[in-house]
Order: sequence, then C-alpha cells, then structure tokens
Amino acid sequence: MFAPVPFVMVATVIVTTLYISILCTVSATDPVHVSVLKELLQNVGGQTKLPSWIGDDPCASPSWDHIECKGDSVVGIQLQNLNLQGQLPASINQIKTLQSIALQGNNFTGPLPSFSGLSRLQTAYLSFQSFTYIPSDFFQGLSSLTLFSIDNSQLNVSSGGWSLPEDVADLQKLSSLSLTSTHLTGSIPSFLANLPSLQSLHLAYNYLSGTIPPTFSSANFISLQLNNQLGPTPLSGSIAPFGSIQSLSELWLQVNAFSGPIPTSLGELVSLRDVRLNDNQLVGPIPSTFSTSTALSTFFVQHNHLNGALPEIPSLSQANYTYEGNGFCSEKPGAACGEEVDALLGFLGGVGYPMDLVTSWTGNDACTWIGITCDPFTKAVVTINLPHRHLVGSISPTIANLTSLQNLILNDNNLTGVIPSVPFLRSLRHVALQNNNLSGAIPRFPPGADVDVSGNPNLGKLTSSPSGSSDKSNQSPFPTEMHGPPSSNNLPSNPSSLSPPIDSLEVQHLSRKHSIIGAIVGGITGGICMASLAIILLVFIAKKRKRYNRVRSPNSTVLIHPSGLLDDPEILRFTVSNRSIELGETSQAGSTRSRTGNNMQVVEAGNLLISIEVLRNVTDSFSQKNVVGKGGFGVVYKGELDDGTKIAVKRMEASVINSKGLEEFQSEIAVLTKVRHRHLVSLLGYCIHENERLLVYEFMPLGPLSQHLFEYAKLRLPPLNITRRFSIALDVARGMEYLHSLAHEASFIHRDLKSSNILLGDDYRAKVSDFGLVRLASDDKSSIQTRLAGTFGYLAPEYAETGRVTTKSDVFSFGVVLMELITGRKALDITAAEESVHLVAWFRRICSASDDFRAAIDSTIEITDESFQSLRIMAEFAKHCTNREPWQRPDMGHAVNVLSPLVEKWKPVEIDGEEAIGIDLDMTLPQALRKWQAYESTAASLESGYLTHSNLDSTTNSMPSRPADFAVSFMSSDGR
Repeated sequence: MFAPVPFVMVATVIVTTLYISILCTVSATDPVHVSVLKELLQNVGGQTKLPSWIGDDPCASPSWDHIECKGDSVVGIQLQNLNLQGQLPASINQIKTLQSIALQGNNFTGPLPSFSGLSRLQTAYLSFQSFTYIPSDFFQGLSSLTLFSIDNSQLNVSSGGWSLPEDVADLQKLSSLSLTSTHLTGSIPSFLANLPSLQSLHLAYNYLSGTIPPTFSSANFISLQLNNQLGPTPLSGSIAPFGSIQSLSELWLQVNAFSGPIPTSLGELVSLRDVRLNDNQLVGPIPSTFSTSTALSTFFVQHNHLNGALPEIPSLSQANYTYEGNGFCSEKPGAACGEEVDALLGFLGGVGYPMDLVTSWTGNDACTWIGITCDPFTKAVVTINLPHRHLVGSISPTIANLTSLQNLILNDNNLTGVIPSVPFLRSLRHVALQNNNLSGAIPRFPPGADVDVSGNPNLGKLTSSPSGSSDKSNQSPFPTEMHGPPSSNNLPSNPSSLSPPIDSLEVQHLSRKHSIIGAIVGGITGGICMASLAIILLVFIAKKRKRYNRVRSPNSTVLIHPSGLLDDPEILRFTVSNRSIELGETSQAGSTRSRTGNNMQVVEAGNLLISIEVLRNVTDSFSQKNVVGKGGFGVVYKGELDDGTKIAVKRMEASVINSKGLEEFQSEIAVLTKVRHRHLVSLLGYCIHENERLLVYEFMPLGPLSQHLFEYAKLRLPPLNITRRFSIALDVARGMEYLHSLAHEASFIHRDLKSSNILLGDDYRAKVSDFGLVRLASDDKSSIQTRLAGTFGYLAPEYAETGRVTTKSDVFSFGVVLMELITGRKALDITAAEESVHLVAWFRRICSASDDFRAAIDSTIEITDESFQSLRIMAEFAKHCTNREPWQRPDMGHAVNVLSPLVEKWKPVEIDGEEAIGIDLDMTLPQALRKWQAYESTAASLESGYLTHSNLDSTTNSMPSRPADFAVSFMSSDGR
C-alpha cells in the first residue's frame, strides 16, 4: 500500500502543471505570422528548400532557420544567399512586428507586395531580385525605416516605370535609399533633400530627367550616385547645388547631360573623396580649389568640354585622375596656359561658354580658334571677330591682357554690363560693339580707333542729380581725364574723345556717321590687304605642299598624306623603323629625295599605316619562330621595332578577304584605332599591301588567361594566386564596361568574350582583345540581329538560340570567365564527366551547398575562411551574370563594384615587377611601365557575405563619333 500523498504536494504539482501549460500557450508563434511564413514556404518550393521549416511554431525551440523572433512574434526574415525562387506573399505586411528583411542572393520574381503599415520595419535588403512591380502604397507608414535597397529590379516597365511616391517624404529616419537600375522615371523629388537622416542616395542607371532641385544644397548627403541615366533626356543643368553639401564624400554624376562650370565650392568640401563627372557637358576650367584637397582619391572628368589649365592634385594617383577628351591647354597637370589663351578663356566665361566656341577653343594655340586671328609672324592675337553669334553675358576685363589686339568685333549680340577699360591696348584700331545691351560709361580708347557703340540704349546715359537736373560736370559717363575741346565741324571718330556733356543719342549718331565713312575707306584698304594676303598665303601653301607632299615606304604601296601642316595638332608622329621610312621632299619633276633622318612617319591621327617592309623586318619575314597564335582569320606574330617597342602582328588570310572584306577592314580600322582604354588591347596600326591585310597591336608578353588557368603545368607557369584572379576579373570588368558605355547614344558589344581573348601583361594585369567583333547597337538600345560569332560554352542562351545579342550577352560570357577563375575548369570540357561538361550548369548546381562549392574551387588556390568568403561573393555574382533571362543579369558597372572591394582587400602592399601592360599611347613608355594604381575606391558595402548596395560606376571613356556605316567585324579569335 502506498502512503497517502500530502495535500500540499498535490496542490503544488497541479499549480506547476497549469503554469507550464499557460507558458507554452503564451510562447506559441502568432498564428498570423505562421500563416504568412507557410505561404512563403510554399511559394519557394516547400521544405526541400527550407528543411527546418517544420511544424506550426517558428519561434519555438528549435526555431526555424533564417527566422528571428522576439517572444511569440517574428521580427526578422533573413533569407540571403539561399538561391530561392518564387514570389513574396501578398500578406507579408501582416507581420506587424517585422523589423528586418534580407533577400539578396536569391531570385524572387513577380510583383512586390505592399509593405504598407510595417511601422517597425527598419531595414529591407531586396536587391538583385527580379521583381516586376511596386505598388503605389508601398512606403506608407514605414515610420521606422532606416535602410531600403532594391537595386536591379525593373519595376513597372509595362506602365512606363515608376516614380518616388510622396510617402517617402514621411520617412524621417531613412538614412540609406538605394534604387539603382529599377526603371525609376520622372524628376528627382525635392523632398529627398529634406529628409534629415538621409546620407546615402543611389539612383543610378534609371530614367530620371530634369535638373537638380535647389534644395539639395542644404542636404546632408554623404554618398550620392545619380550616374548613367538611360532615358532620352538624362539629368541636366547646373551642378552648383552639390558645392554646398558640406558632408559630401562621394559624388557620381557621370554619363548624364549636366552643363555649366564646375563650382569652385565643390573643391572646398573637406570630406570629398570620390568625384565622377565624366561624360557630361561641363564647361570652363577645373577650379583651383581642387589642388588643395587632401581627401580626394578619385576624380574623373574625362569627356566634357572643360578647358584652361589642368590643375595638379597631389592627393590623386595617375590612374584615379582621368581627364582626356576635354580642351585643356596642356595634358600635363600643373602646366600653365599661355597668357593670351588665359585671357581669351576669361572672355569665353564672360559670355557664358557658348558651345560652338567651347568646342573650338581648345588647346594652347589660340590662332586656330573660331573667330580669332593672329599675326602670321608673331602669333599674337590681333582680332576677335564674333558678330551675330547670340552671345550673352558681359565682356570680360581679361581682354585687356591681349596687348596686340587690333580689332574687337562683337556687334549684334546680346552683351550686357559695362565695357571694360583697355588702357594697354595701344594697337586697337577697330571696335564694333553696336546693337547689344551694354551700359555704363564708355572707357578711353586709343586715339584714332574706329569705335561703334550704337544700338546700346543704356550706354553713356547720364544720371540725374537729386534736384532733378543733370549734373554735367560730376556725372559724365566718360573719365574726367578724357575731356577735351570738340570740333563742331569735324567730329572725332572716337566718342570718348568728345568733351562732356553729351547724351547717349549724340554718341549713337556720331558712331553711325563715322561708321559710314570708315566703311568706305576700310573697304578699299581692306580689299588691297586681302588680295595681298591671299597671294602670300597661296605661295606659302604651295611651298609646304612641295616640301611635305607624302611619306613613302620603299617597295610598298602605302602612301600617307598629311591632313595639314606639320604643326597641326591632328597629326600623329610615330617612329616605326630606321630602315624603311623616309620623309620625302618632292621636286617639280616628281622625284623624291631624303629630307630628314628623324625617322618619323607623319600620318593622320587614328589611321597609322605601316609599310609591309617594316613588318617583314620586325617579324623576320613572318618567321614561324615568331608565331604566338593562330585563328580563323590568320596568324599572329610577335615583333620588335627599332626603338624596342614590342608589337603583335595579325596577318590576315588572303583567302578570307574579299572586296567586301576590304571595305569592312577599312571601316573597322577607322573606329578601332581610336579606342583607348587601359584594359583593352590597343590597335596601333595596320598595313594594306597587294593581297596582304595586317593589323598591328601592342604585345602582351604573358599571353592569354586560358594558358594560365588550364595549361600552366605544361607551360611551366606559376598558378594564379587569389590576388591575381580578383585583379584580372576587375580589369576585364572595367574594359567591358568601357565597351558598353562608349557613348550616350550607342553601345559596343564584344560577342566573343572568353579567357583566350583576355591577355596578360608582365605584371599580370589584364586587357580584353579581339573586340573588333563588336557591332554598334541601335540607338534605342534594342537587340540587333547579327551573325553568330561567339564560342560555345561562353554563349548566352538567347545568343546561341536566336543569334540576337545585347550587352547582356557579354555579361553572361563574363560570368563564365569568373567561374573559370574560381574553379580552374574550362567553360566546355568534353573530357569531363557528363554532369560537369558544361561549366555553367554544373557551377550553378554545386554553388547551393557550401561543402560542394569549397571542393569546386581550384586546388591551386590556398583556401582560408577569409579567401573562401571572398570567392563565395564572386561566385554569387557569377551566377547572377549567367541568369537565363538577359534582363535578370546585371550591367558591367555592377561587376566593377562587386569586384573592387575584393581587389582592394587582397591587393598586396607592394607589387613586384613593372606595372604597366603593353603600350598606352596617352603616355610615354617609361610612364606606362611605372603605372600600378588602385583604380576605384571601395564604395560597395557587403552584408551577410554579399552585396547590400550596388554602387554602379562608370569608368567609361566616350567613343569618338562613329562612322556612318560600321561594318560587320573582320576580326577573329586567334589566340593572340
């Protein structure tokens, strides 16, 4: 028999049981939250994708993976990097306690559900998905939101895009807003500047238009990216508001239509670190305030209409200071302009930088500028002749520095302000300022000068004294020292020599009278002078043509005709051989004799013709020992010029060049010789001789990347370490980004990007070759129909299936190259097991499991936790690049920003060896050999092992004007 249990003990057990039961009931997850999560689970493929999502209590122990709870409420959904596909449930805003959601590293599709009412939501990482729609009430009630990122989802495309709703103005805690590449349209809302916490605003690669709101001058931005607007009318107007944002550190405005000068105050911002203004329509000089900046590490201003002196900025490396494609008087930072050039540029600024003058007034030789005439012997400026040009603004006092000026002709414009004093212009003979809106006093001009100031209603007007009468003694519009006795019968030509008082009507009458007399006398004198000048000029040109008729290469059919005189800035001088080139002087009989021993071949810039004899000499008559590659269009040989420059010569097969091919050859050359980028192999010149067609490239001594990945053991090459792999990937991304963004109205497409078309220099820096396969896409950015020219294994699905190609086809190929860099496997390997023959399919399959991915990494790479994480980031991006649908792939600008932090992270403190690749025609060879710089600052941030923001840059350089007809490419993949 059991002893009776005491009543107190029984009561205790009952109470404890009830308490535990109540506690368990309280800890059960909110059923509304459970319902939403189960719908999400069903949408992404069930428990095969999220195996821990079992039961009805996500917050109970063990809790569901990737779900964060507080008590019985879900507060976080962290699904990053799970490779999930599907749609977000429309009821997601029913989880009222939700504080954070992270989806990056997946591929969610369909409409984005409204987040309206999620008042506790603080962070939302939704970038790199395939959402197609955002509802208008999405941002309502998100009062706690601090960070929102949804880069690279093309939203509301079917309805013409979307614009930021007014609800965003209520997000007072918002500190970071990233909407890059989301088909955002309209103008930039002014309320963004009024958000007190907003520091990071990224709106790049959208369809925004209009000007910068004036309210931006009082904003608190630290990082501002508005670059690469894609619409027909991108962002435009002045960039002056940015000069007042004291907190600004990063400013990306590249590839838009901003105009006007760079504000002086921008260079005074002490925190400014990264400024990208390239590919706009900015004018004027770079303010000298940038010279004293200590924080500035990147400054891109290439391809604008800037002029004046190029300031030296000590804080910048050479690679991070790009300025080509402007009108600076010197390409050397710190070099001063000529005194007269400075004076004329001051005048240009005074009249508002009219574009027709801006495009002409470039360089340091004012004698070649529109409207400017110089003395033929002294080269001093003697005439400014700009009538009827709709000039606005004022006449700059800097013209007083043109001490040899004889003629100032600015009549019939819309000039305002006063006429500057010109006391030192003693040579001034003719001044035509009639029919403007000038005002104030008329300054003193040299005696005998012919001056016409009629048609300026406010010029020379007398002001009234307090009594209402004119004070003629104290308020004369003329300087007091100019008073003198006038002659009533013989009035002087210069109104300034008249004694006061004289009103404006008298000034205009006298000017008109003298203009008629001056026109008669001047016409006779001018006719005689012009006739004499014409005779002298004809004789001068005839002598020049006699002396520099042509450049002849012995035993070659190449004849090169200079487009102008030898001091023409468009003429390129290039040393090719001590044995084959002579600068000829042609006699009247037509014979040619050697004139100089400087061995310089003078040709038109961008069309360098090299004789067949030179190329035979440097390749030992195309000896087999000099072969470095073979392809469908011919053989590539290495050679060395007499000055030590190494070149690669592609000798085209005569059998594949027909008459159409010749035309295509010449059309391609006209464009390709002008393409210059540090990560593209430069085409230096070409040769046409009978049936020979040869291309001359810079030589890349370490050969193609494919050898270093797949044949390094056989060739006894050291395997590529992780640092070099990341650096090569970034180099290729930059080169491809340039090709895709050469100009606002067109794109270049490579079509055959692969590891054998990526060549390495002595220091393992990479350049993309064989981009002659590109064609210009249509102006509306749509796909173009073209012949299939790529290599299987690298071809995007739409290219292989239909032959239709866009820039996103190159992005796919780039993703394959990234996979090769990670795994050391070929894109297509028929010797591999059946399931791994195609690298892309195999790679995307094994990446979902961490252990499988670790095993797939090239065995020559030393794997640590840190290196594994970096490779994982590159692998995830490679998967995005190889998405099946083109619109799901990122742009090459994304690639630059994903890879830049990895290169920065793994970049060694010292780089061994010489640091330039091949030949850069924009600098001397010794300068090029010293070049190794950090190309970009690490602007992209990482979240949970992947991107949180996508910082899209454009290191692009604009392409020169394309030819009227860009033919199908003649180039081939030849292993060069």
